[in-house]
Amino acid sequence: MEKPGAEKSTLHSRNKHRSRYDFKALTVSCTELKSLVSVNKYGDESIDFANPVAVKILNKALLKHFYQIDFWDIPEGYLCPPIPGRADYMHYAADLLASCHNQVIPKGKKIKVLDVGVGANCVYPIIGHQEYGWSFVGSDIDDVAIRSAKNIVDINPSLKNAIELRLQSSKNIFKNIIHKEEQFDLTICNPPFHASAEEALAGSQRKSRNLGHKNHSRPVLNFGGQDAELWTEGGEVGFISKMIEESKSFKNQCFWFTTLVSKSENLGGIYAMLNRAEAVEIRESEMSTGNKITRIVAWTYLNEKQQEDWVKGW
Repeated sequence: MEKPGAEKSTLHSRNKHRSRYDFKALTVSCTELKSLVSVNKYGDESIDFANPVAVKILNKALLKHFYQIDFWDIPEGYLCPPIPGRADYMHYAADLLASCHNQVIPKGKKIKVLDVGVGANCVYPIIGHQEYGWSFVGSDIDDVAIRSAKNIVDINPSLKNAIELRLQSSKNIFKNIIHKEEQFDLTICNPPFHASAEEALAGSQRKSRNLGHKNHSRPVLNFGGQDAELWTEGGEVGFISKMIEESKSFKNQCFWFTTLVSKSENLGGIYAMLNRAEAVEIRESEMSTGNKITRIVAWTYLNEKQQEDWVKGW
C-alpha cells in the first residue's frame, strides 16, 4: 500500500496533484487549513481525512492554490469530491479530443462541454475551464446544487461567462438540457453508482470502517453526498443505459459522449448497449486514484468524415 502523501504515480501525467500535498504552500493559500494540519504516524504533515470539515477545507485550499479559485463552498451534506480524481477525468477527456485533432489539445471557449450532474461543487467545470479554457454547461436535478454552483461561478471572475448552469426538471438526462441546434464537443458524467438507499448506506458503512470511524451504523462521510448523488434506480448500469438511449437523439449535436464506470463487471452490458445503439466508435480509458480503479467509456455516432469536418471548427 502506498504511503499516504507519496507521489501519486498512477494519476495522469498532466495532473497537478501527482506530488504529495505541500501543506506549507496550501496553508499560505488558505489560512483556514492551518489549524487542521498535524503530523501523522508517518511523520508527514497531513489532515484527518475522516473529518468532513477538514476535507472540505483541503478542497478549498487546492482549488485556490492550483486553479486560482478565491471562493468555493458547498451546502452541508452535499458531495465534496476528491480533486485529484476529478482533474484526471478532465485530462483524459482532453486526450480524447486531441486524438481527433492531430494530438493537439483544443483549448479555449469554443470547446463546449456538458457536465451531467454538475453537483453543488461545480468541480469538473472549474478544472476544465481553468486548465483548458473550455466553456461548460452544468446540469443537475437538484435546485440547491444548481444555486450553489451558480454562486461559485458568479463570485469568481475567472469563471464568469464560461459556465452556465441548467436545472433538469424531468427524469431525462440530455432532453430538456441540450437545446435545439446546440452542439457540444464533449459530455461528461460521474453517475450515481448505487442501486438503492440501502446499497448506498452499506457502501458508506464500509468506507467509514476503512477511515477508522467507530460508529459504522450511522456513518458521517468525509466526502458527503445527497441521495441523488449516491444512488439511482437501476444503479450505475440503469443510469448509463438511459444515457446511451437518449444519446441517440443527439447523435449529430454531440461529438463525444463520455461517462465514468466504477464497476468493471458493468462494462460488458454497457458495450452491448452501445453496439445496439449503433455507436460508430467506442473508447475506454482506465484511471487509477490511490487504490481505486475506474474507467471512462466514450462513444460517438460520427463517422470519420463527420469527425474531420467537426474538428475544423476547433
